Amino acid sequence: MYLYRQAARRVIEAAAPDHFRFVHLDAGFELFEKTGVALPDETVRVLKEECVGGLFGAVSSPSHTVHGYSSPIVALRKMLDLYANVRPVATPVGAPGRRIDMMIVRENTECLYIKSERIETLPDGSRVAWADRKISEKASTRIGRMAFQLAVQRGEVRAQQQKLAGARNSVLPPPKVTIVHKSNVLSVTDGLFRESVRASQLTDPAFAIVHVEEQLVDSMVYRLFREPNIFDVAVAPNLYGDIISDGAAALVGSLGVVGSANVGDSFVLGEPVHGSAPDIAGKGIANPIAAIRSAALLLVHLGRAEEAARIMAAVDVVLLKDNERLTPDLGGRASTDQVTNAIIDAL
Repeated sequence: MYLYRQAARRVIEAAAPDHFRFVHLDAGFELFEKTGVALPDETVRVLKEECVGGLFGAVSSPSHTVHGYSSPIVALRKMLDLYANVRPVATPVGAPGRRIDMMIVRENTECLYIKSERIETLPDGSRVAWADRKISEKASTRIGRMAFQLAVQRGEVRAQQQKLAGARNSVLPPPKVTIVHKSNVLSVTDGLFRESVRASQLTDPAFAIVHVEEQLVDSMVYRLFREPNIFDVAVAPNLYGDIISDGAAALVGSLGVVGSANVGDSFVLGEPVHGSAPDIAGKGIANPIAAIRSAALLLVHLGRAEEAARIMAAVDVVLLKDNERLTPDLGGRASTDQVTNAIIDAL
């Protein structure tokens, strides 16, 4: 966890020197094992009162039930109202083959992740487990607005890139939002989600240029692997978004190269979504790229788009041109520090 966080901090300080002050805060399962608390009140207080954004380290949670433990990142999303998980999935600029450049926008506060579960024992002694699923019009509308805003912004960036490249006469496709759901089966909950996202397009005249399509979640997975280049912005409820965003990472390398940001109206938390890699703990070879790209997303939402673009470009340079300075999971032999140094050199 420390290596990832330190690498991201070093790159931020190199790209935007003297702009930010950092403070270390504790959270996670290792802390829970030591203290019985996974997310201290003081951590939440400092984030709310003293910070403009945060970088969440790579942590692992147990797959089995541990009494008293609850995921700190899920709790932080709720406490800080970080209602959108935003994850770009893109091949490096200049890479051979079809260009993949999509954004997955995941509703972050509802669905099955409200953690309302129970077990009932039937008269015959067998057990039945139940889980409640929550989909609200409010949450679905605001995640829809976030998706449309990002689609418009991405369209503007593409137009600017085309202008700079001198290709003014070629026609760009309109921005596109794909709504992912399963309303053919879950007609009430997913039905409300798709209706609310569609209605959110009407809340801002700027959204009128965005083309809207829908995909059932199983079809979305199929098409994601068959023709990933057709997608622009995809928006989904919490569980579907979690699954398709992790799956999409395989298209561009691994979870080790994909960053994400948990975004609210007043706070942003960058988060590399891979685990803490306990199998290589202490070896100094953890891949820092997801954490560094998450840091770049944090800078975008803090109004430092230029520095963020430089970081993203530097990462692409290292991925494409410097195989010897990649970590072993990407086929290289470099350490975490050597990869970080290569990215800083490329800034």
